[in-house]
Amino acid sequence: MIFIMPLSKVQIALIAVVVVILLIALWVVAMFNSFVALDQNVLSKWSEVENQYQRQADLIPNLISVVSSAVRVETNFVTQVTEARSRWQESRTPLEKDTAGVQMSNGITALVNAVGVAENYPVLQANAQYVALTDELSGTQNRIAVARGRYIESIQKYNTAIKTFPGNVFAGMFGFGAKDYYRAELESMETPVIGNGTLP
Repeated sequence: MIFIMPLSKVQIALIAVVVVILLIALWVVAMFNSFVALDQNVLSKWSEVENQYQRQADLIPNLISVVSSAVRVETNFVTQVTEARSRWQESRTPLEKDTAGVQMSNGITALVNAVGVAENYPVLQANAQYVALTDELSGTQNRIAVARGRYIESIQKYNTAIKTFPGNVFAGMFGFGAKDYYRAELESMETPVIGNGTLP
């Protein structure tokens, strides 16, 4: 027969303190891990935005080649799209990349719209490669919008977690700060005069 000695009040109190400390430690670890998971989710969502911008940037040389060969002139739109692509490639921060990416998208849209209304370019409008490229670019721009929306949503979840109690207490201790929401800083790009039949 096993004889178990009764625990003293001090031993019971000590065990209770150890259990409470372990529970608090596990809770703190869980909070830290949730912050890390939310932070990684934001990074992953931004990576998808960048991926779609990269896809768009990769299509631009083909579009410029097709347009330039059909029009046989270096238009202002081609120059603007090329410059926007270069700015995107040189950008470092998410805000810089997204702003340059939006400018790149706007330039492509302006170029495609100018060709679409320009009756002087029937060869280009009938070019299967041009049509396929514009379809791909349009699809990419839709994917950019969806990816950007998911990125903004992930920032909202992360910021909510680190700003609400008790997350706000631990976020500061762990070094997790709020992330900035997307804010576009758009430069105006010239748009074509509809129906004039020429690319500037």
